[in-house]
Amino acid sequence: MNFSEVFKQSNQLCKVSPDGKYLATCVQYRLVIRDINTLQILNLYTCLDQISHMEWSSDSLFILCAMYKRGLVQVWSLEQPDWHCKIDEGSIGLVSSRWSPDGRHILNTTEFHLRITVWSLCTKAVSYIKYPKACQKGLDFSRDGCYMALAERRDCKDYVSIFVCDDWHLLRHFETETQDLSGLEWSPNGSVLAVWESCLEYKILLYSLDGRLLSTYSAYEWSLGVKSVSWSPSSQFLAIGSFDEKVRILNHITWKKVAQFEHPAVIDNTKATVYKEIEKRPTGDQ
Repeated sequence: MNFSEVFKQSNQLCKVSPDGKYLATCVQYRLVIRDINTLQILNLYTCLDQISHMEWSSDSLFILCAMYKRGLVQVWSLEQPDWHCKIDEGSIGLVSSRWSPDGRHILNTTEFHLRITVWSLCTKAVSYIKYPKACQKGLDFSRDGCYMALAERRDCKDYVSIFVCDDWHLLRHFETETQDLSGLEWSPNGSVLAVWESCLEYKILLYSLDGRLLSTYSAYEWSLGVKSVSWSPSSQFLAIGSFDEKVRILNHITWKKVAQFEHPAVIDNTKATVYKEIEKRPTGDQ
């Protein structure tokens, strides 16, 4: 195994491009782009302030650098190093910045989650989305990049809005049967949206694209609930991790539990095979 020299970086901002050709690192207010094979510097960009967040576009042609303290986002092009874009959110502030799946729109979330601003790099058009909810995972794109699901909070109630990513018009808007929505996630085939409550209540809700409630699942009551949710690649199963140290698997037909796996802190099964790593130093005979 070969090791390169140590390169400087700030705030653990070091990411490989989606196509695997480039390595981006941030050193305070500088963005460094290297070739992934030779680690030679290809481009060096200077931002207006210390970089808080960095993210590649899906096609690896652009990279955004967000400076949350100043409410600024700067976008750089790898094909045209002289081209750059600056987005200033002004006094309303900035707490989050991310790419849309097409790599040509940037979604900025303002302070206190007052709104999400969608900026287009191609047409310079701007769209505004109000009432985004501040939660664990309140925004998710479908696998094909056609739709965006957004958790909203209005009049002390939870809602979900589904937008079309081509022009960001509202497709569906419906109220969810939750007290405190904590997250949502599309199934890989884009036909079902999973919505779950905060950890104070065990509750999973499955919605169709048109907002119909398909099913509700709750394993128990009066205890800490859902900790994590993950779809299978085929969209046939939904895995739910909870605070009782168990993973429950639901099927996509009846949305009932088909399997349950435990993750105890201590393994008491005598049939379990455990491997232990032993450090062995080479001797003079080897």
